[in-house]
Amino acid sequence: MTGDKARTQKISREPNHRCASAVAGKGPRADARMWAFAAVARNRRATDNDWKIHARRRGSSLRVMFHWREAGLSSHVSQSTPSVRAPRAIWLVSLALVLFSTPLVAQEPLPSWNDGPARQAVVDFVRKVTTEGGADYVTPGARIAVFDNDGTLWTEWPVYTQLQFALDRVKALAPKHPEWRKKQPFRAALDGDVKTLAAAGAKELMELLAVTHAGQTQEEFRAEVEDWLARTRHGAFKARYDALVYRPMLELLDYLRANHFKTYIVTGGGVEFVRAFAERAYGVPPEQVIGSTIETRFERADGKPVLRRKPKIVFVDDKEGKPVAIDTHIGRRPIAAFGNSDGDYEMLEWTTTGPGPRLGMIVRHDDAAREASYDRATPIGRLDKALDAASERHWTVISMKKDWKTIFVTPPAP
Repeated sequence: MTGDKARTQKISREPNHRCASAVAGKGPRADARMWAFAAVARNRRATDNDWKIHARRRGSSLRVMFHWREAGLSSHVSQSTPSVRAPRAIWLVSLALVLFSTPLVAQEPLPSWNDGPARQAVVDFVRKVTTEGGADYVTPGARIAVFDNDGTLWTEWPVYTQLQFALDRVKALAPKHPEWRKKQPFRAALDGDVKTLAAAGAKELMELLAVTHAGQTQEEFRAEVEDWLARTRHGAFKARYDALVYRPMLELLDYLRANHFKTYIVTGGGVEFVRAFAERAYGVPPEQVIGSTIETRFERADGKPVLRRKPKIVFVDDKEGKPVAIDTHIGRRPIAAFGNSDGDYEMLEWTTTGPGPRLGMIVRHDDAAREASYDRATPIGRLDKALDAASERHWTVISMKKDWKTIFVTPPAP
């Protein structure tokens, strides 16, 4: 941006974001130059960058700022509409620059994925359902994708994160509850018998959570989850649990959202546990998290309304419960589903047997060097029935070892 009317231009860089801004003086030529600048920025929608453009007038100058995220995730543009108006001639200049300017070289989507059948299955599917006029085109409102959480979006090895959270709580409250020594699953929790707890299933985990966190308000519970995540480190990886999110899956979430998919988490774990961090960790807002629930009642405390948690399980969102919960909360059958265990079988089945284009994918934990290797013979994230059905049902199996260049968002300590 040059000329006697131009005052400043600067570019600053951060690890995952860049921004550029420019300020021009007053007058039609300066306005034209700035509007052209914004138009060229809009032309970057031809690349796989996510742009945000802001334009506003300050005094006698017009300021245009645009941001983009270099994640190589999409061709979608997120932009704010300028509040100022431009003369017709200015828009014509802008249009000309858009048509004849040279776009940036497009960055490939899913950069942490190796080239192979798994990555290609995602890219091909997204291309099919987003190509207007194509036989497989799906309107944006029907582009629903559902994701399991444990073992699909973050690590579940050697114990489910929420189970570890519950174990810590049981031990803290045990002195006040001597009866727990004689009752399962509390006895196993106090003995550190993770194998017994894992084999018991989602219902027993929910019972632990229901009893140990009964009496709290929803806000108190979420605050406790955030506090626990902030101070607790994974025993093997020596990192925060919410740092052990799978980078390739984050890229997949962003890639789908950038192509106008609505992404939901459908977890067997407690819904309020996952809602406490889902937006920060995955970009999934609380209203798009579906999970197991305990009874919650409306009460008043000190004259103020609260929602208080009760020690009673209402719904376990696992196995056959997942399609039911999806239909109850979303009201649409998804067109894409992602899981990692037999607990996701019914969700994958429900999703991929619908009409039109469908995508079902299974994350297989086969990388002992970088995370863990387990499938059929494990109580944690058992993958047996779904793995056998994958070929027949045309579900794509994602190999952590072969398909992912990197595993975690934050590499674990050596």
